[in-house]
Amino acid sequence: MRHNKAINHLGRQSGHRKAMLANMASSLILHKRITTTVAKAKALRSYVEPLITKSKEDSTHSRRVVFSYLKDKYAVTELFRNVAPKVADRPGGYTRVLHTGFRQGDAAEMALIELVDFNEAALATAPKAEKKATRRSRAKKAEAPAAEAPAAEAPAQEEKAE
Repeated sequence: MRHNKAINHLGRQSGHRKAMLANMASSLILHKRITTTVAKAKALRSYVEPLITKSKEDSTHSRRVVFSYLKDKYAVTELFRNVAPKVADRPGGYTRVLHTGFRQGDAAEMALIELVDFNEAALATAPKAEKKATRRSRAKKAEAPAAEAPAAEAPAQEEKAE
């Protein structure tokens, strides 16, 4: 049973695990998507999302805190310059884990972890879904022009009367 086991230790000692997650987080920030095992992707998600939240406030303190986790100045620069402005209005959920199948050698379950706002394919399909109208919104749109039409005709009739 896994009572009170808060994190997945990934079969590594703490120093190795911290270094591995720091390297994977730096790669994710620099490349916007990486392929790894499902367990590592889930552990990485809980590691990198607080860092992205911290990067929304661009201060010296938040940069130092993020650098203490990532240990890569290029990844920190990329995070604060490019990633943070793009996710500024998002309240969380900055990463997406997609299962891709099983690895050939040892049949480990593989996954693709990516930053949500940097997937061009998903962003291209998102506006199509927003254009779909419901019956209620169509009814409001139909009423709005009808309400505007009499108001527009009233000033025209006043001008004819003069």
